[in-house]
Amino acid sequence: MTEKIALITGASRGLGAALSEKLSENHHIIAVARTVGGLEELDDKIKLKNGTATLAPMDITNRDAMSQLFTSIFEKWGRIDFWAHTAIHAPPLSPLNTIDLGDLDKTISTNVTATALLINFISPLINKKGDALFFDDPCSGMKFYGAYGSSKSAQISLVQSWANECKTFGPNVTVF
Repeated sequence: MTEKIALITGASRGLGAALSEKLSENHHIIAVARTVGGLEELDDKIKLKNGTATLAPMDITNRDAMSQLFTSIFEKWGRIDFWAHTAIHAPPLSPLNTIDLGDLDKTISTNVTATALLINFISPLINKKGDALFFDDPCSGMKFYGAYGSSKSAQISLVQSWANECKTFGPNVTVF
């Protein structure tokens, strides 16, 4: 049987690292994150479990880097069987009237624009019977969550649209 391929965006720590480690038991992991040290630690843990990983230390907001990554994935494997998107930017919580606009731009770029970009790049590669997994954080409208909450709501709206578009021909898109 051909080895399954799992792409984990935001793989260097937290949920992304835990998913990568667990999935490495039966998938080759393509681990994407900005934090090189975190990716190297993850790789060590995967190797201890006799798993394999390809480390991709890059920022998901860098369109050229993402284009190159997906071209490389296509050339080497031709597909992705599973994608878990755990990469986010969470700016400091603050009253809306004191939001740092630079933080807002980074939050929207990471949580919304990059998600749309990744869906665009992955769509031709993800196995039609494959799975894509996203994580909601229902904090929209909560006090001090203006930037983050609005970006997560927008991200999940994009994902839900993609899920509905994929219902007939796959992949299976899940928001948890």
